[in-house]
Amino acid sequence: MPFQKVQPDKLSTYVVRQIELLILRGILRPGERLPAERELSERLGVSRPSLRDAVAELQDLGLLTTRAGSGIYVADVLGSAFSPALQRLFSIHDEAVFDYVSFRRDIEALAAERAARLGSDSDLQVIQTVFDKMEASHSKRNPEEEARLDAQFHSAIIEAGHNVVMLHMMRSMYDLLREGVFYNRQVMFKQRTSRAALLDQHRAINTALQARDPEGAAQAVRAHLSYVESALRDKQRADRNEDIARQRLSHEQSLR
Repeated sequence: MPFQKVQPDKLSTYVVRQIELLILRGILRPGERLPAERELSERLGVSRPSLRDAVAELQDLGLLTTRAGSGIYVADVLGSAFSPALQRLFSIHDEAVFDYVSFRRDIEALAAERAARLGSDSDLQVIQTVFDKMEASHSKRNPEEEARLDAQFHSAIIEAGHNVVMLHMMRSMYDLLREGVFYNRQVMFKQRTSRAALLDQHRAINTALQARDPEGAAQAVRAHLSYVESALRDKQRADRNEDIARQRLSHEQSLR
């Protein structure tokens, strides 16, 4: 008969599965430090030897990494999403910038629609909390903080859609943006008119999401990223015109 005795899983196996799911669902983020061994074993309700076995297995799987004298961290599982050579091409060709914005417009509109339909009340509360911080930050005129909250707002919408493939793909895209591969997000917050317009656009997105209006949320995202695209084209044109003007100025000064 083709039957075998059932083998009970080790406690470490349950720990591995739990941490895997936390990473898959984006709750544990790349670079995040896990609690100390004693605290983590108490939270999980397992012995420290069982926890060590689980950590060792997760390290072998490339999901956790140990830093000497610092602790255990979630590995940078997004690090290989784009090769350094491709990142360089992205950074030096304008075509990639606008393709990036177009890609975000399509994907984030879908994500906003999903968030409005599938997001839990707690998901929407997270989005509302981030937007409240954006409003509070507006009067401070701190481009760095505004850029950080902008990224956090868009990430919260992706998370509320509960699609783990979309979540990790977009986190990888946001990481490239944060590192300035496509454009400097802070530039968008330096002009008074841009700052006010961006806040209004995020307000429209949030309002549609809180009302659980899928189509309204998707339209608001498209309008926002179309504005971003237009602003980037305007800046590109202004930079090009400034270069030409400086050449003219230099030439005129040389004729004296």
